[in-house]
Amino acid sequence: MSNQEVVIQFPNGEQKSFAKGVTLTEIAKSIRPSLAKKSIVGSVNTTTTDLTEPILVDAEIRLYDAESPEGLSVLRHSTAHLLAQAVKRLYPDACFGVGPVIDYGFYYDIELAHTLIPEDLKKIEREMHRIVKEQQAITRKEVSREEAKQLFKEDALKLELLDAIPEGEVITIYEQGEFVDLCRGPHVPTTQKLQHFKLLHVSGAYWRGDVNRQMLQRIYGVAFASKEDLQAHFKFLEEAERRNHRKLGKELELFMFSEEAPGMPFYLANGKVIRRELEHFLREVQTMYGYEEVETPLMMNQRLWEQSGHWQHYQEHMYVTQVDNQQFALKPMNCPGHMLIYKNALRSYRDLPIRMAEFGHVHRHEFSGALNGLLRVRSFCQDDAHLFVRPDQIEREIELALQIIDHVYRVFDFDYTIELSTRPEDYMGDLEVWNEAEAALSRVLEKRGVAYTVNEGDGAFYGPKIDIHIQDAIQRSHQCATVQLDFQLPEKFDLTYVNEQNEKVRPVVIHRAVFGSLDRFLGILIEHFNGAFPLWLAPIQVQVIGVADTHAAYVEEVANQLRQAHIRVAVDERNQKLGKKIREAQMKKIPYILVLGDEEQQQNSVTVRRYKQEGLEKYTVEEFLAYIQYNMDIK
Repeated sequence: MSNQEVVIQFPNGEQKSFAKGVTLTEIAKSIRPSLAKKSIVGSVNTTTTDLTEPILVDAEIRLYDAESPEGLSVLRHSTAHLLAQAVKRLYPDACFGVGPVIDYGFYYDIELAHTLIPEDLKKIEREMHRIVKEQQAITRKEVSREEAKQLFKEDALKLELLDAIPEGEVITIYEQGEFVDLCRGPHVPTTQKLQHFKLLHVSGAYWRGDVNRQMLQRIYGVAFASKEDLQAHFKFLEEAERRNHRKLGKELELFMFSEEAPGMPFYLANGKVIRRELEHFLREVQTMYGYEEVETPLMMNQRLWEQSGHWQHYQEHMYVTQVDNQQFALKPMNCPGHMLIYKNALRSYRDLPIRMAEFGHVHRHEFSGALNGLLRVRSFCQDDAHLFVRPDQIEREIELALQIIDHVYRVFDFDYTIELSTRPEDYMGDLEVWNEAEAALSRVLEKRGVAYTVNEGDGAFYGPKIDIHIQDAIQRSHQCATVQLDFQLPEKFDLTYVNEQNEKVRPVVIHRAVFGSLDRFLGILIEHFNGAFPLWLAPIQVQVIGVADTHAAYVEEVANQLRQAHIRVAVDERNQKLGKKIREAQMKKIPYILVLGDEEQQQNSVTVRRYKQEGLEKYTVEEFLAYIQYNMDIK
């Protein structure tokens, strides 16, 4: 082969020679012109790159269209640049921070004297569409540091980003028409590829996330590969808003918030029922797996948190107070308390595993801007468990923990994915121990035969973890359950057990949560079920309505029979029309409505209307009791 040629290998394994310096666009055209038209980015030897970048060495290549994850990410980042160009045209004094890709779209942080309002976003959007029609080529260029400083001399934000690029690293810019941006890339080849987007809103954002720096304006937008995908996204947003747990929580009288305790939920009677049932359900499951429930203090001495390492890693999120001239902290998690309980007695190898569980109330200080109903709060219940195990028990106990998680999530009809999170930069302990722990988690997942992804560097500071991501009814992902392996806390708390040789050795701790935060899980459930909870969870399971005042005694008789069978019952005794009472019960998403009139009273029967089902059914009171008790047991 000539040294003026490169060998290109395609995804199917085929190889072909091209002139050195060939681009992905040229390769795509040689295969099929329509392929070149459809592709928006590619990869060369696994590195994602622009279609116009010359290939100078033998390479494996791939081409991506706008619907692929790789292509969609690049399309969204390019749309952020499109936004910036439109803003620069309309507001020449604008300075630009960063414009990353986020779920479904992008944002760009901008410093601008003019405060943007919704009407401005419409104007910016129109300008973006004009730029798309101009079909401007988007080109990459390598520049020296001095050239870059000259290009961005009027933009202090870009100059700061430029200074952060290490010496010796290649500096690249992207040009489209009159607009130039500092960026690594890659990008789509032309603005014509950026057709389907929508600007959403503007919010404030501190420069580089530092509350001591200036406040910028952050413009959010979404972008998709097609008009149909864009429209489907807004239908999804409408459905998500319809299911919004804050709205449903108010309508169904589940919980409230008060300025007297920001970010700390107050559970109303209906919400407390659901929380109690969730706890009861998990408590029963844990009992089947040999867990013992404990309870630890809400507040403990600062020295305990220093010993555990939480003070060094978590201090800014902890609530602290002085008691008897000593510093105490409200617990942000339950782990140290469980270490103290373990250490309270001499342990033998025969005692292990010890499975210790707690529904512990914890407090974590979150920034007010991060609070989001029950999904992000400052006070919540954590269904923590800590398993104290011998090394030979590690894999078996992780397997059992995953079985519990699977059992619980199947009850709620949740699909889920699994992620293995590995050693973070601020890890504690020995590298060899970390490698051993990560290998143990991997072996368990592989033995279970489940697919999982590796999330590099996202483990806890004390050990690697398995994170479970559930998908709700509208396919949103939520990270809830976790299983974490910890060799550090036993060392820090000097935990031991006596082995078969009568020696004191260290146990290993496995951290396990199923719901994670009970409060957050409830918020997810509200949206997952759209407030229409399954019978066993519904705050009110049966609404009893009399047709007229003359039926009041029979209504109370039936209601009492249901209560005696531990059914949660409400009676509507208001002097209102029957139709209004039925409609309001349906709006409260009550599973069963019993309508009692003359016929029912005479026959000792009930007429049943089920939530979201057409038609009526008639049962004797005994038949309905048997029916509902059977369905109560279905989880």
